Amino acid sequence: QVQLVESGGGLVQPGGSLRLSCAASGFTFSRYGMGWFRQAPGKECEFVATITWSGSTTDYADSVKGRFTISRDNAKNTVYLQMNNLKPEDTAVYYCAAAYYSGWSRDSGMYCNWGQGTQVTVSS
Repeated sequence: QVQLVESGGGLVQPGGSLRLSCAASGFTFSRYGMGWFRQAPGKECEFVATITWSGSTTDYADSVKGRFTISRDNAKNTVYLQMNNLKPEDTAVYYCAAAYYSGWSRDSGMYCNWGQGTQVTVSS
């Protein structure tokens, strides 16, 4: 079955960095777009970043643009989210997801499989 497993979350001070990883299995990873979403307590799920099947095109939420970088390594069936200059408002559970198709999308409805999430806490 399709499985997505996030890792790399933790506690970091404002201005710090974390690199999240999402290991995929159970499908042909290189054929599908991928995305990162996040959800803070009491808040709706929020789009963070997305990437096409090849990694040729990426897109980001305005709130993270210039600070976060999404990338993928199809040989390793892994998608990454490099998070720099973290802010307290970045605190959330971060989820990776596989899209229905090969492109990128900001819409959570375009994603059919989701990981279990990894906690990111930004606090001094």
